[in-house]
Amino acid sequence: MTGEDDVFDVIVVGAGPAGETAAARAVRGGLTAAVVEERLAGGECAYYACIPSKALLWPMELAAEVSRMPGLQLRGPIDADAVLARRDRVVSHFDDGGQVGWIENVPATFVRGHGRLAGPLRVEVTTPDGGTRALSARHAVVIATGSDPSIPDVPGLREARPWTNREATSVQQVPKRLVVIGGGVVACEMSQALHSLGAQDTTVLVRGDRLLGRTEPFAGELLVESFRRSGIDVRFGRTPTRVERPVPGGPVTVHTGDGALIEADEILVGTGRRAAVGDLGLETVGLAARGPIEVDASMRATGVPGDGLYAVGDVNGRNLLTHMGKYQARVCGDVIAARARGLADDLPSHRDIADDLGAPQVIFTDPQICAVGRTESRARAEGFSVRAVEYDMGAVPGATLQADGYIGRAKMVVDEDRRVLLGVTFAGPAVADLLHGATIAVTAEVPLYRLWHAVPAFPTVSEVWLHLLEEYGL
Repeated sequence: MTGEDDVFDVIVVGAGPAGETAAARAVRGGLTAAVVEERLAGGECAYYACIPSKALLWPMELAAEVSRMPGLQLRGPIDADAVLARRDRVVSHFDDGGQVGWIENVPATFVRGHGRLAGPLRVEVTTPDGGTRALSARHAVVIATGSDPSIPDVPGLREARPWTNREATSVQQVPKRLVVIGGGVVACEMSQALHSLGAQDTTVLVRGDRLLGRTEPFAGELLVESFRRSGIDVRFGRTPTRVERPVPGGPVTVHTGDGALIEADEILVGTGRRAAVGDLGLETVGLAARGPIEVDASMRATGVPGDGLYAVGDVNGRNLLTHMGKYQARVCGDVIAARARGLADDLPSHRDIADDLGAPQVIFTDPQICAVGRTESRARAEGFSVRAVEYDMGAVPGATLQADGYIGRAKMVVDEDRRVLLGVTFAGPAVADLLHGATIAVTAEVPLYRLWHAVPAFPTVSEVWLHLLEEYGL
């Protein structure tokens, strides 16, 4: 490394949605910014998670919708080749040129290479040609490196080169036989997506006794019924004890705790994620070289001398959802710009953090599952005075018009002391568009008596709100 450092007001390490947003907000606040990325600008979400997974799932959901409407019918199975080709288009054929252009139009400086902290307000970048570029920040360094898939410590599993979300969403040839380990979002979404595209023999191994353990129990129950109707074999209380793949790329054999042997063409692991902090240089600023990076409400890293290190998105462990990472990044970029101007620390943008109120999430399975806020069990564990109300969504006139045999359920969790919503969950066909109304009600803590005057249109599925409130007694 020779010469002087390149100096910017803000340096962002990681060009996923959170990193891009943090840089854009800082620039909007009058600062200069550099964005460092070793892999693809746009991050995991754009190429290996949110975007491609939904491109694979949406045809399945449309096919399911058609199957529930008399007078319509599919002409044969889903054309997997056409779906995969469209997936390639929506991820820009894994070319990040457009995303780099977006960053440069912010305008921010894009730096390709591996960024590593080199002390307070300094970043060293190892460039693709093996060189080193030194960067210094006047005001802040923002870590936005995201997370990586976690692989369980099962004998033979790593050696078998299992799929994670990255291989599953970028699949070029759908395996006929698939074993999936896990019962969370990745496992559930990709099991259904790949099964609908040709994985005829799909087995899901779940360590616990339900799918989607962080949601209301009825959501996982409806989903497992859907899995089994479509021919997906779900086995609860099962964990792999050994995995064998003697020939690379050949069949894989999974041994389970109950003595069963399952042979498949591929094995997919969907058992969680870990903060991506490897070789990040955290020790150079006084932090342990492990994640997640703890932050305060302004996304500033705690336990670090000075005010210059921030972390947004998955790497801070607060909420592993793209939209929440972008939300954190908006807070972070605004705070950095305000602090650079010497404004007071109690900025309105970070007095209330939505992470603490409950982030909205959609799981794009069939049925769709969406939720915001606390589940009933979490609310009770946190000491709230709780009343929960559920309603059969199939009894809503709009739902019966939308599909024959509409199966769905809605639930709201009420804080009885304040008469506001703590959480809402919907499970059913095409319920995702109901979620933002629930997000507003939960986040804004709208009193129930005010919600009673928010009249839903007839005949829409959103009339479920009226029925929930009537069940409550309003």
